[in-house]
Amino acid sequence: MSQKYDPSNPVAAADISTWYAQTDVIVVGFGGAGASAALEAHYGGADVTILEVASGSGGATALAGGQIYMGGGTPIQTACGFEDTVEDMEAYITLAAGANSDKAKIKSYCENSVEHFNWFEQQGVVFNPEFYAGKHTNTPEYQSLAYSGNEKGYLERKVARPAPRAHKAKAYWEDGGSTLMATLTETINNTDIEVLYDSRVLTLVCDGDRIVGVMCKQDGETRAYRARGGVILCCGGFIMNREMIEKYAPRLKDGTPLGSPGDTGTGILMGMGAGGAAINMDEGFISVTWYPSGEFCKGVFVNQQGQRFINEDCYHSRGAHHGLNQSERKVYMVVDSAIYTEPPLYSAADVVEVGETFEELERDAGFAQGTLCNTMKTYNDFAAKGEDPLFHKDPEFLQVIDKPPYALLNFSIDSGIYYPTFTFGGLDTNVDGEVLNGTGNVVPGLYAAGRTTAGLPRTAEGYASGMSIGDATYFGRLAGRAAAKNR
Repeated sequence: MSQKYDPSNPVAAADISTWYAQTDVIVVGFGGAGASAALEAHYGGADVTILEVASGSGGATALAGGQIYMGGGTPIQTACGFEDTVEDMEAYITLAAGANSDKAKIKSYCENSVEHFNWFEQQGVVFNPEFYAGKHTNTPEYQSLAYSGNEKGYLERKVARPAPRAHKAKAYWEDGGSTLMATLTETINNTDIEVLYDSRVLTLVCDGDRIVGVMCKQDGETRAYRARGGVILCCGGFIMNREMIEKYAPRLKDGTPLGSPGDTGTGILMGMGAGGAAINMDEGFISVTWYPSGEFCKGVFVNQQGQRFINEDCYHSRGAHHGLNQSERKVYMVVDSAIYTEPPLYSAADVVEVGETFEELERDAGFAQGTLCNTMKTYNDFAAKGEDPLFHKDPEFLQVIDKPPYALLNFSIDSGIYYPTFTFGGLDTNVDGEVLNGTGNVVPGLYAAGRTTAGLPRTAEGYASGMSIGDATYFGRLAGRAAAKNR
């Protein structure tokens, strides 16, 4: 078996002379999706083997801040004094997911969100019943509950009552993802789930139109693994595959790839080779951070025409999404001496110009005469009345900008500022994680979860932190459960 394998071309089972091993369910990838799929398949009575390309568990989940988007009245929400309903959560996520939303997945996720929280606790994940009320990209200490998206936004409030839904395992600041994965890994290590590291799955094995196993490179050998119930692809997205980014999601190409080295799109290519449809491939998370702290949310974003285009207290991926829609992708922020203290934590935005008046700032920065000045006059006139009729910034961050000197900060993507990105496109799956072909029919024996699929999050404009890990772990569980029943 020294031949070269193409992930897009499955191997016929008839060509396999010897199976190296057989099991009920093979899970490809040991991140949040893979761990959850393996556990649920195990609880369903299946023999499970995890094949992980790296030398340890974690995937992109371990590299993330670890927030999990859950609601509908979780114990942590209740303990912190918040009321939430399934209906409000479903309405919010439906709006956040946008025109490409998968309503069946959203409904299932929201209706079972409290159960999903309970499942995490059953796996040993500890949550701290403490709410963080500040403006941050994550809870900065050990708090386990926070707002993490646009729940308080003007449009969002029209469809759903705001509630904090980002749940982080009890861990310091950005250690939530690594803590979560350490806990799930320990739980798996206490079962008879077989975990094989340094195992690169090369392609799938098919028997007719059914997926029955994988070809895997281990210890310098290529080995055939057979799966009686199914193969679950939990291999991550394709942000690390620059060729795929150029082809499918060129909007993301100038950002900083955010993910694990395994996010090369191999799982998506394997699924496509087996007949699966890939959808939403042009979409992804892209962000630019101007908070923490919330002081910079009091500034004013403008484009190169000197026009405002967004409410500055929105979630950071919404800001980046609309920023990239501006002409030549130029994005600036006007602040005064009352706002500017030090650069935001994640981005030291360069100061383009400083002026004692808006007229001076406008002229020296090269804006057309009267453009920036009129924008700032309109903003300040309404801010003085506690209003923002154009973009509906929350009054908490609305203040007159009138303390010179004024500064213009460069938040453009070509300025070298941090624009992290990862992909939202992948295999089309149903609620149970079964991979679907272009006509909506199931590819027998093949399942997928996490960023290998197009799940709950579909656009940066509506993203909320925690949606990816919530999606990956929940639908990973359902895929594991379905594959176990199919054995």
